[in-house]
Amino acid sequence: MISIIQVYGVMLLESMGNTLVLCVLSLLVAMVIGLIIALFNVGKNRILNLIGTIFVDAVRGVPLIVLAYFVYFGVPQAVKMMGITGFRLSALSAGIVALSMNCGAYMAEIIRAGIESVDKGQMEASRSLGLSYGKSMRLVVIPQAIRTMIPSIINQFIITLKDTSILSVIGFPELVNTGKNVAGNTFMNLQVWAIVGIMYMVVIVTLSKVAKRVERRLKRGQQ
Repeated sequence: MISIIQVYGVMLLESMGNTLVLCVLSLLVAMVIGLIIALFNVGKNRILNLIGTIFVDAVRGVPLIVLAYFVYFGVPQAVKMMGITGFRLSALSAGIVALSMNCGAYMAEIIRAGIESVDKGQMEASRSLGLSYGKSMRLVVIPQAIRTMIPSIINQFIITLKDTSILSVIGFPELVNTGKNVAGNTFMNLQVWAIVGIMYMVVIVTLSKVAKRVERRLKRGQQ
């Protein structure tokens, strides 16, 4: 195991960095998608409700690996069929799109639940003061909802971090993909996958501890 770390340690750390970059970028995009879809679902417009519901159900109903294949291989082919040649998505771009859509569907439900947890009287009071629906949501409801959403968002970050391993199927150089290459070069599967597992465990356990600490602070703040 020590020899693997000495020879491939830097490569594994770089791939862990790629994994974290992919996860963070995907989560940021997913939060925007989730916020938009959540607002569709909590509003009173039936068409927007339908769009939001279809998006959440469709994306959550498709395995991430299928979504990744569709974005990486299917979308360029669809663009080519439209007469546009030379279009291609990089593994990073396709990974961000696939992960963002997948994570965005779950983020939409987290944000929707957070918004609905805020007392409806808050919206009614702000509207009675002359604020528009958009301003009431932006200035009154969402800031209160964020307090309840933070632990769930951190947990979703952890789930998304683990889901990045699926993107090894499209060749993105994240930790699992690099682990496969190292295992293939060294024929030391036990040691390589033990190292990869420990690297994931360190990051995920750290994030879990952060989530628990944030949740405790939020509970104390509400008392």
